[in-house]
Amino acid sequence: MSKSRAIQCLVFDWDGTLADSTATIVACMQAAIEQNGLPVRSGQAIRDIIGLGLVEAVDCLYPDTPGINHDQVADSYRQHYRARYRGKTALFPPVKQVLGELYARDYLLAIATGKSRRGLDSSLQETGTRHLFHMSRCADETFSKPHPQMLHDILSVLDVAPENTLMIGDSSYDMQMAKAAGCLPVAVSYGSQERQRLLEYDPVACLEKLDDLIPWLEANT
Repeated sequence: MSKSRAIQCLVFDWDGTLADSTATIVACMQAAIEQNGLPVRSGQAIRDIIGLGLVEAVDCLYPDTPGINHDQVADSYRQHYRARYRGKTALFPPVKQVLGELYARDYLLAIATGKSRRGLDSSLQETGTRHLFHMSRCADETFSKPHPQMLHDILSVLDVAPENTLMIGDSSYDMQMAKAAGCLPVAVSYGSQERQRLLEYDPVACLEKLDDLIPWLEANT
């Protein structure tokens, strides 16, 4: 890879950016909430915490509710996911084609996700995309988003500078993490959070679909 090219590394969020999993996450979290006898949370409230690690997501949903066993709720979520959706990971239609093209163009591709390592590895296996990524970091391996440690780890291993890296995601947590790490945030508006909320973080681009990424790279690198 030419070190003179401005953008060398593309880090992707998983849920809501590459995987069409927002509805699945909402359903599993609502089932976990009901199982643990907690006050109901709306679908939108749950969409707003997608991207965080599970324990952090529960804490965000119930910041002032005493006596919650965060780990127990997270375990309930995992049980519902494995029972109902394991083996059914669906990518957005253009994802494989876009990733394949970016890989062929010698970009370094990585994932920074709120999923667990077990969950991400299972999803990569199900979707046949493991070979396309040079590196990944999960919420149970380091700090949850929006802390920048996931990106610090990825850039250290891949030996890439933050200013040569895009962080592509569908949530405010992705945008905040990118900025905290010194990377360039790129929002996608088709995932869990609304376009207007993402624009509050001044991303360098806000894509309506993932296949807009390649033309954007061609025009801006």
